[in-house]
Amino acid sequence: MTKADLVSKIADDAGVTKATAEKALNSFMDAVVAALAKGDKVTLVGFGTFSVVKRAQREGRNPRTGATLVIKASKVAKFKPGNKMKDAVK
Repeated sequence: MTKADLVSKIADDAGVTKATAEKALNSFMDAVVAALAKGDKVTLVGFGTFSVVKRAQREGRNPRTGATLVIKASKVAKFKPGNKMKDAVK
């Protein structure tokens, strides 16, 4: 499903225009990104939790040359699905 498909589905389900649905979706995405940038987590009960986790520095390999290299520590976004989503996917 693409963003356009999701906007159409939201518009149909909520009985609003696609433009309104797109604004709502963009606002949601912006709010999640802003919260994660501050280090907060976003929990939507039944859907899941967005959070930021720290990845430790580790060794890796260049797949082309096989040479060992150091991958620096970093922070990455993580999504953990909620029970309702897990049950729907089973």
